[in-house]
Amino acid sequence: MEVLILSCGTGGGHNAAAEALREECERRGDKAVFMDPYALQSDRTVRRVSNAYVSLVQKAPRLFGAAYTLGELYRKLPWRSPVYFANRRAAHAMEVFLAQNRFDAILMPHLFPAEIMTRLKAKGVTLPKTIFVATDYTCIPFTEETDCDAYVIPHPDLLPEFQSRGIPREQLYPLGIPVRRAFRQKTTREAAREALGLDPEETYLLVSGGSMGAGVLKRAVGELVRQFDGQAHLIVICGTNRRLYRYLEKKYGNAVTLIQTTDQMALYLWACDLYLTKPGGLSTTEAAVVGLPLVALHPIPGCETKNARFFTSHQFAVPLSQIRSGVDPDFWSYMAQRQRQGVPPDAAEGVCDLAHHLVDSACVKEP
Repeated sequence: MEVLILSCGTGGGHNAAAEALREECERRGDKAVFMDPYALQSDRTVRRVSNAYVSLVQKAPRLFGAAYTLGELYRKLPWRSPVYFANRRAAHAMEVFLAQNRFDAILMPHLFPAEIMTRLKAKGVTLPKTIFVATDYTCIPFTEETDCDAYVIPHPDLLPEFQSRGIPREQLYPLGIPVRRAFRQKTTREAAREALGLDPEETYLLVSGGSMGAGVLKRAVGELVRQFDGQAHLIVICGTNRRLYRYLEKKYGNAVTLIQTTDQMALYLWACDLYLTKPGGLSTTEAAVVGLPLVALHPIPGCETKNARFFTSHQFAVPLSQIRSGVDPDFWSYMAQRQRQGVPPDAAEGVCDLAHHLVDSACVKEP
């Protein structure tokens, strides 16, 4: 099967899910092409879309939250969103690309490509089977205006929300959020620590603001250093946020371990005792698949607020306020059990199985 995987660099989670899907496609012998649809216009467009999002989230998260709220309000209006119309040029470039390249299915762990495909379908362009893969534990604004063949959502409990937005039940598949195999291939804490050069006897708290180092990490790290002084060592993933890295380095020095970007995130999750992160859809799912006790830091207003609410209400995570007041150690084991029961580790396989099913069914129907 020939698969096109489309995602954008507005945060690392969408691309991480896309990489998980490409990994699974290639594992089973399918040919997969992973690309940013805006690359068909220019590299400058790719950078502009990505940088605009990252800058807003890092520097003005409240403004991002306000924009998200506007999106929630706008979706109540009876016409297409600005996102749909903004993708006119991208849709034309994609139409040309698809005319020159054959694919059986298109997988999209990002709203923007789904809007592009919806515009092409409305124009009458014949498309491969299209699957939108939600990477947050909510139906984000404008999902309902897209027209895909199938929608993969993170959990069965989200079915009512997606249906209330007008997406038919028969098009909804609660398969989970795809994560790479490294997060699912169980390893021991000792082996992970040895691979990373960490002390086998130390207690490690892993702190992250996602790929962008966003959220209120400065304040969170300060609180954790004071609370766990002498009891645990902090490893802080700063991502692409160089300003945060320099600030923490100057303020705490060797009292914490600072990391910028890393391709060893799975090993860090297997190696550490507790994970504190802003509640992005991918970062929370990866921790749950590993079975690592999870603390939801202050979310970026918007979909992360919904992620935090979903994870804490299902006891897949606790808010930061709860560890300030102390948590029964037995609860960590209970949380890991809840994560194993409620967060599918094999979503990538499920999405690829679904793609094969849709393509095979279409072939049978053809005269």
